[in-house]
Amino acid sequence: MEIELADGRALALRPAAPEDYEDLVRVYASTRAAELAQVTWWDDAMKLDFCRQQYDAQKREYEEHFPDTEYDVILLEGRAVGRLWVGRDERDIRLLDIALLPEAQNRGVGTALLNRLMEESKRTGKRLRHMVFILNKDALRFYERLGFEIFEDVGGYQHMEWRQKSDE
Repeated sequence: MEIELADGRALALRPAAPEDYEDLVRVYASTRAAELAQVTWWDDAMKLDFCRQQYDAQKREYEEHFPDTEYDVILLEGRAVGRLWVGRDERDIRLLDIALLPEAQNRGVGTALLNRLMEESKRTGKRLRHMVFILNKDALRFYERLGFEIFEDVGGYQHMEWRQKSDE
């Protein structure tokens, strides 16, 4: 799948492969960078080991609970800049995780990928759902701007859903 962004850059997805592991850990580590910056008693190697362990645990959890998940690498101009994990069943499209390296954020990448999922939701009639950590205010604003609405607050996460408006 390839999308041309408004600025002409090429955005693509491809299934994650074992050789993508270090890139995917780097993406995961970027999501924890602010938190780990506070851990001054660990050196960079320890932080990276921690991120590998956490990434592996997160992926195992998703594989256990959502066995049909598509694990994709997000490519911008051919370079790995993120991950997109999407699970589907008969009722829902579940955006399990989307993460972008900081240099790929605020450049239309996430919006383009979400628009693709919203189009799929319209076409199939399935609900598009996602959950966001309650303290991740930037992400909450992003999803609300795209039309997602909170339908439940569970364990520190806002469960959100996008539905096609009746006039669309």
